[in-house]
Amino acid sequence: MPVPGPGYSITVRVEAPASSTAAGDLTTAVGRVGGVLTAFDVVESHPESIVVDISANALSENHAQDITQTLDSLPGVRVRKVSDRTFLIHLGGKIEVSPKVALRNRDDLSRAYTPGVARVCQAIAANPEDARRLTIKRNTVAVLTDGSAVLGLGNIGPAAALPVMEGKAALFKKFADVDAWPVCLDTQDTEEIIMIAKALAPVYAGINLEDIAAPRCFEIEKRLREQLDIPVFHDDQHGTAIVVVAALRNALRVVGKNIEDCKIVVSGVGAAGSAIIRLLLRKNPGDIVAADIDGIVHSARGNLDDNLTWIAGHTNKEQQAGTLHEALVGADVFIGVSAPNLFGAEQVATMKSDAVVFALANPDPEIDPLEAQKHAAVVATGRSDFPNQINNVLAFPGVFRGLLDAQAHHIDDSMLLAAADAIADVVDNGKLNASFIVPSVFDNAVAPAVAEAVKKAAKAAKAAQS
Repeated sequence: MPVPGPGYSITVRVEAPASSTAAGDLTTAVGRVGGVLTAFDVVESHPESIVVDISANALSENHAQDITQTLDSLPGVRVRKVSDRTFLIHLGGKIEVSPKVALRNRDDLSRAYTPGVARVCQAIAANPEDARRLTIKRNTVAVLTDGSAVLGLGNIGPAAALPVMEGKAALFKKFADVDAWPVCLDTQDTEEIIMIAKALAPVYAGINLEDIAAPRCFEIEKRLREQLDIPVFHDDQHGTAIVVVAALRNALRVVGKNIEDCKIVVSGVGAAGSAIIRLLLRKNPGDIVAADIDGIVHSARGNLDDNLTWIAGHTNKEQQAGTLHEALVGADVFIGVSAPNLFGAEQVATMKSDAVVFALANPDPEIDPLEAQKHAAVVATGRSDFPNQINNVLAFPGVFRGLLDAQAHHIDDSMLLAAADAIADVVDNGKLNASFIVPSVFDNAVAPAVAEAVKKAAKAAKAAQS
């Protein structure tokens, strides 16, 4: 199922004989070992030889080495250099700070810094809310992690998490013009994380918690929301939930079903799965049955933590017990945020007709999408090489843009649902089909639509409280 993608992309500089067949020999060699050629550039040409940069996508580091060795083994060919294009894009980091104001002379310096800046400091001391108007707080978000649950890599620590947080900050800027900054903490103690976040909060208008392991992430988010006057949003939970709810709304439009009549099976009840369940419950589904590594979650199962206890009390109306495979029988929808290769086409066949399958485990989903398509009417994954990619980038930039524009002090489910509806609405009836239930992450209409919807919901919530 996996195909070579840009995550393992190399550029190989080779010297080859200047023959009429050189180009064909080189490109054929890449294809012979399963590489996907993306560029072929002649950088030097001589009477007897040429120097070529060959760019190709691979499946893995080992596959990239196979491509290189195959090229190097061709008669008369010599590999000069191999560059990993993913590492190249990270050299020196992916973000930077640049001033928004000119500092050309003493006058500029006197206003931007001392002595003029003292007047601005006094104004904020007299009215702290002015920090949102007169400082970077107005448009700045902390991307905060402890490095305990980074992508699918696990507990790799704060330094190794930094490239992901940098990437997240770059996406904030690209899609919503939000200034975000990585805050990678060298502690995994819940109390210390809460204390540090509270101490840093004066600089930021929002905190995006990222890649913090469950169940600790639930406690951290809950308490920070209670103790801070800025929105706190755990993207692994709520970003995923927003996009799943948006995609499901459109998938059910495709198959002509109402969520109130649907049995939904959710595999995985960590951060993402729990948030999906909680947000879906606001849509009044027929029933939700959750499953984890120990099988279906139900009140009599035993050894349930606080999160699982809540889920058991709010789902599984029939208190069904058993395995994931048993849960799928008669289900309308499957949503997986768990582990690869949990079931096959034969289990999808036990679901109701016109089934919807969201297999979102990355990089390998709960079921091969091609297998799921044998019986399901709509299939989505977290991958970019299949239709219907469920990607958090559709949500978090616009969500924070809306929160910042509303000068919101908190975030609630009404705002999350508004974001989900905005994403779904971008795919109108003229675009909607089984292979297109969510817009592209590069659709320029998405972030503004989400921002506007969240802004309206935040202002409505503020008005209701006053």
